[in-house]
Amino acid sequence: MARPKFTDIVAALPDFVPFVGPEAQERKQGYSFRVRLGANESVFGPSPKAIAAMEAAAHENWKYADPDNFDLRSAIAAHHNVALSNVVVGEGIDGLLGLTVRMFAAPGDAIITSDGAYPTFNFHVVSHGAALIKVPFVDDREDLIGLATSARKHNARIVYVSNPNNPMGTWWPASEIAKLHAALPAQTLLVLDEAYADTAPTNAIPELDVTSANIIRYRTFSKAYGLAGARIGYAIADEKTIAGFERVRNHYGINRVGQVGALAALFDQAYLRGVVQEISAAREAITAIAQKHNLSAIPSAANFVAIDCGGRGQKAEQVLSGLLEAGVFVRRPGVAPLNRCIRVSCGRGEDLAIFEQALTSVLAVL
Repeated sequence: MARPKFTDIVAALPDFVPFVGPEAQERKQGYSFRVRLGANESVFGPSPKAIAAMEAAAHENWKYADPDNFDLRSAIAAHHNVALSNVVVGEGIDGLLGLTVRMFAAPGDAIITSDGAYPTFNFHVVSHGAALIKVPFVDDREDLIGLATSARKHNARIVYVSNPNNPMGTWWPASEIAKLHAALPAQTLLVLDEAYADTAPTNAIPELDVTSANIIRYRTFSKAYGLAGARIGYAIADEKTIAGFERVRNHYGINRVGQVGALAALFDQAYLRGVVQEISAAREAITAIAQKHNLSAIPSAANFVAIDCGGRGQKAEQVLSGLLEAGVFVRRPGVAPLNRCIRVSCGRGEDLAIFEQALTSVLAVL
C-alpha cells in the first residue's frame, strides 16, 4: 500500500532511542524499582518555594506559557551577569542541543564528540544527517587535545564537550577548556554542556564570555535544582547566536508550570547550596560503599559516581543485571573501556542503604 515517504535521512536511520527509561524497564519486568539511581535525577527534590510556585501555577495552566520566557530569561541573565539577549530558554539541554545541530550542521558536515559521551547529542547529529566522528576517552576523561586535533583534521562544524562529563563524572579545569576553545578554528562551534556545573568545583567552570561567536554554554534545572520533569534548560552565547535560536525554537515549547518553578528555584540559591552539600555527601557515601566491596569509585564532580567493577565490562554487566533484578535502577556506560563501570546517582541515606544491600547480595554470587 502506498504511503507518504520519510526523508532519505530518516528512512536510513535505525530504530533507536538514546535511553531506555526506567518506566519502560518496569513495564517489561512487571514490578517497580525500589530506588531510582540511574538517570542522574535529584531525589532531593526541588526547592519548597519552587513546589509552592508550581502548585499555584497549576490553577492557571489553562494559559500558555510566556513565549518569550521573559521573567525567567531576565532572572537567568541577572544571575550570570549577562544581557537578556545572551540567553535562550529551551526544553532542557536536550532540546537546545537539537536546535543547535539544526542551526549549525548540514547533512554530511563533520561533528566531533567523545566515544561514550552523552548519546542524546549523537541522536540529534545522526537524525540531521551530519557525520559523527568520535574520539576515545583517555584515562576516563574526554581527550581535549584529541578533540581539537580531530576538529582541525575534519574541518568540523561542531565539537561537543561536557564538563563535568556524563557518563564518568570526571572534569577538566577551566584553564584546559579555555585551551581547547582557543585551539579550535574560528568556524568550529564549541558546544559546552555544563549540566553539572552546579555540583562542580568552581575552578572547573570557565568565566562566561558572551563576546565569542564560536561557543555556546548550556545549563539546566534538571540536575541540582531537582526539576528534571519540568524540562527547563538554557543556553548562553553571543547575541547573534541567540538570535539564531529565536528563528528556529518552538516558542510555545515550555510549559507554564515548569517555567514558574524554574524561576522560583533560581531565586532560592540557599536551598540549592544545601542540595549541593547533600550531593557531595552522597558521592562520598557511594565511594565508601565501593571501597568496602573492593571496587573503586572514579572521582566525580557530577551528581553521580561511576564505580569501576574491573575487567572489560563483563562483571559490570553482571552487577548491573543483578541490581536491576533486585529493584535498584542504575545504568552503565555503553562503550569500552567505560563499560567496566556502573553509574550510580546520588541519593538519600535510605536510597544508598538499599543500593548497598542489593550490591552486597549481587557480589556474593559472582
